[in-house]
Amino acid sequence: MNAQQIRNAYLKFFEARGHATIKRAPLVLRDDPTTLFTGSGMQPMIPFLLGQPHPDGRRITDSQTCLRAQDIEDIGDNRHTTFFEMLGNWSMGDYFKKQQIEWMFEFLSQVVGLDMSRLYVTCYIGDERYNIPKDTEAANIWKNLFKSADLSAGEAEIGSEADGYNRGIKDGERIFYYDGSKNWWSRNGAPETTPIGDPCGPDSEMFYDFGTPHNPAFGEFCHPNCDCGRFMEIGNNVFMAYKKVSEGEFVPLEKPNIDHGSGLERIAAAKLGDPDVFKISLMWPIIEKLEKLSGKRYDSHTESMRVIADHLRAATFLAVDGCVPNNKEQGYVMRRLIRRAIRFAFDLGIEQNFLEQIVPVIADLYHDDFPEVADNRDNIIAVLVKEEKAFRQTLRNGLKEFRKLFATAPQELSDTASLRVSNGAPAPVETRAADVSENSVPRLQNVGAKLFILYDTYGFPVELSTEEAFRQGIDLPDDWREQFDAKMEEQRNRSRTATKGEFKGGLGGQDDIHKKYHTATHLLQSALRELFGPELRQHGSNINEERLRFDFNHDGKMTDEEIKKAEDLVNGWITQDLPVTFTEYPTQTALDMGAIGPFGERYGDTVKVYQMGEGDNVASLEICGGPHVDHTGHLAEGGKKFKIIKEESSSAGIRRIKAVLI
Repeated sequence: MNAQQIRNAYLKFFEARGHATIKRAPLVLRDDPTTLFTGSGMQPMIPFLLGQPHPDGRRITDSQTCLRAQDIEDIGDNRHTTFFEMLGNWSMGDYFKKQQIEWMFEFLSQVVGLDMSRLYVTCYIGDERYNIPKDTEAANIWKNLFKSADLSAGEAEIGSEADGYNRGIKDGERIFYYDGSKNWWSRNGAPETTPIGDPCGPDSEMFYDFGTPHNPAFGEFCHPNCDCGRFMEIGNNVFMAYKKVSEGEFVPLEKPNIDHGSGLERIAAAKLGDPDVFKISLMWPIIEKLEKLSGKRYDSHTESMRVIADHLRAATFLAVDGCVPNNKEQGYVMRRLIRRAIRFAFDLGIEQNFLEQIVPVIADLYHDDFPEVADNRDNIIAVLVKEEKAFRQTLRNGLKEFRKLFATAPQELSDTASLRVSNGAPAPVETRAADVSENSVPRLQNVGAKLFILYDTYGFPVELSTEEAFRQGIDLPDDWREQFDAKMEEQRNRSRTATKGEFKGGLGGQDDIHKKYHTATHLLQSALRELFGPELRQHGSNINEERLRFDFNHDGKMTDEEIKKAEDLVNGWITQDLPVTFTEYPTQTALDMGAIGPFGERYGDTVKVYQMGEGDNVASLEICGGPHVDHTGHLAEGGKKFKIIKEESSSAGIRRIKAVLI
């Protein structure tokens, strides 16, 4: 039984027991500003667990896609992923512990067919401070089920995770009691941190024993909550039985709820009998494609392939749910996922654009069970491929400059710790930074300044620079972030100083012709945004008495038809002789009303907003200091028209237009 079959079997299993199957919620919850992503299966269900009636009834089941960006640095081992699916079922004041535990035992043993001798469970140990008893009820249900399968079911009181490492597991033990740090659910953790007024309760987690050797680096003895990898949590039954009414006081709920979540990928790994979740049917086809593209094997390039497979799965579903790469919030995480995947592809020697070959493989894995994947297939591929093309040149230049900057250190560092590029792909470095002579240390103390240069001049993300240093065994000083931030602040101060007094806005002068070209630049940006979408932003401008120059983010060369459309839009607004006015607003008010502002936090408390047009016919609304003409018709004096004379690349992902009034 593969992962797709397990998902479908789970939903059918609970449908047969009176549950309504609901669609997954998007990864970006539009009505939940408290979190960037849907990070758990129960997150979209919180309103209903808090008492709001669910439109589909009191028994619900689903398979919810989830994304946890905080796990991004952990990707590379055999079980952590940023993107995963949670199989869930809920009872809102209907059935409770007995039915839930018995159904999960039946599903795992009879439907999936797991080896139940490898299943271990945990329960809540209780807390006398809050008059919350030990959850012997759940433990006894488990004990009877294990005995029915002729399995030992000894109990053990553990307490904290640290206690588990000191005690370990005794022969015959299968049911383990832990404290509130492990076996209590609330929106904010243990009983003492549970929000007043919230429902909460003990939980009972299920762990699968893969039998791998214990790693004593995690603690002396292994136990179900050990992080060594022998035990993997495959599901959690939350018994929402209490409500916190004041500090230190919990009362039983009149109608308790069930909140269950099982990791699809982890159950599939348990079914395979292999703790490597990247070998399941939702992952392995991606790995196989990477092997084919790179000519390298998974067992020799494991980490790189795992990172790529995970990150592109996450980025694909973000695209499914309408997210696009940018430098804000969810878009920033999406961009980082894609760029990290591309960076690790370099380790495999994959330099050609490869997302257009990988993303269809991912889409094929999901389109039968999630129709939205099939419906948006072409757009998904286009969004990710566009980001890859924009970043590849930045990556090449950044890695090249990274190498140069480290080469300024003594020769020992240059030879061993800087990037070596063979056919564009970094080669492994055998010698660690610890082996470098002490003479190199003073040079590295200015590291905050490979990082600012790489970021500011070459657009190389600082997190990729620090990751690259780590990968090459280069120790960064403890204050590298402070150094980097200091350089950023210096740049901001220079920008603020440069804009004091009369605003230049890229103008070479203040004559009438400069005002005309400045006004035309605003109209050009509006035309380009109408053609290519609101993500288009100014990335620089320069104006003199002969022409305007405008830089903007766009992936490909503009076609002749697109250039003609941009010209027609600008000339149309000029012909309409739109009034050009400005009003001063608080900066945030200006941004909230939709005014375009290319300089972000460099603005002061108030700004000028220039508007071209009025009422329902506004061609441009931008934060700008001026100056401009009074009416767009002035640009046509002498019978002149707006004409684009050149469209070219400025840098990776940035295009440049030069235009005249002629």
